[in-house]
Amino acid sequence: MHEITKKYSNGDVTVIWKPSLCIHSAICFNGLPTVFNPRKKPWVTTEGVDATSIIEQVKKCPSGALSFTLEKENVVSSVESKEGVVEVSPNGPLLIYGNITIKDSRIDTTFRENVTAFCRCGASSNKPYCDGSHKKINFQDNK
Repeated sequence: MHEITKKYSNGDVTVIWKPSLCIHSAICFNGLPTVFNPRKKPWVTTEGVDATSIIEQVKKCPSGALSFTLEKENVVSSVESKEGVVEVSPNGPLLIYGNITIKDSRIDTTFRENVTAFCRCGASSNKPYCDGSHKKINFQDNK
């Protein structure tokens, strides 16, 4: 299976988006709506915004769906890794920070780095990964 990857550049920084990882948290849109606006096509517009602002917002992506490259350095970077951290997102996915290898029931392995969002609600169509379905079904943590 080929994973879709979209790239949006302004000449200084390129934002890389992997839709299969996106959990639609809207952190990107709420933090920098001039760059990330799902109501527009394309939904990422990097022109007219400084690279530092874009990079800082991309680093806040909880799923790792957004990353960036700096054109002059040609180095891929994304959310800073927090080794060995597991976080329960309120009413959302289980976030694993760090580099991990996932083995599925067929013994296939997938390597994930930085942040991986796992489904907790059971409604994801991309299990074991979160696809944002928790919002559609109004998943609530048991209190």
